[in-house]
Amino acid sequence: MEGERKIPEFYIILVEPKYGGNIGAVARIMANFDFKNLFLVNPCKLDDECYARAMHAQKILEDAKFFSSFEKAVKNIDYLVATSSIDSKSDKRHLRNPVMLEVFSKNIYDAQGKIGLVFGREDYGLYNQEIATCDIMVKIPTDESYQSLNLSHAVGVFLYSLYINKESKKKIKRTIGKIEKEKLYSFFSELLDEINYPLHKKENTEVMFKRIMGRAIPSKWEYHTLMGVFSKTLDKIRKKK
Repeated sequence: MEGERKIPEFYIILVEPKYGGNIGAVARIMANFDFKNLFLVNPCKLDDECYARAMHAQKILEDAKFFSSFEKAVKNIDYLVATSSIDSKSDKRHLRNPVMLEVFSKNIYDAQGKIGLVFGREDYGLYNQEIATCDIMVKIPTDESYQSLNLSHAVGVFLYSLYINKESKKKIKRTIGKIEKEKLYSFFSELLDEINYPLHKKENTEVMFKRIMGRAIPSKWEYHTLMGVFSKTLDKIRKKK
């Protein structure tokens, strides 16, 4: 069924930020665009510069949640969004095959639950394994001569794009959550095993499937249809063995 409901809940996740000033600036830009949930993974000290940069958004810093690892921070997030300026130049390399921010911002309000927007370290960004954990990778288009944005600037551009699309998305389809996604990915992985899919290609293909589903944001009905297809396919393959 389709109808009006609350928009998804966004969580800004900063992975190992190194400068307090950047954290404070992120808090301020979050307040500018009405985002309240800040997760910090192994951050630097929230020093005087951090609070000075936050200005009137110090409550966001006071309410921020701290985590000792990326895995703990994202454990209860339903839909994870990696951000990076480094993308693949080939469609066959699915890990860093991004969706552009403008497209993402128009579609993400079709999702439900907790949406984690993951921003990486100022020097190294996100590691490949962290990106692989995410459902989708989003890139802010910048000039090729200097692609990398300052952390707080990247968060600002990202949240602005989400903010201006929020009001246009009142009617939203019922979409799947974290548990359904994990079952879907598990069935796909089992299907690859049953057809003796080459091991050296399996990981890349699983990431490809995750990226396809991440872009599609399937509805509950679409999920159950896919699961039915996968289930019957697996049953037929196993009966022939």
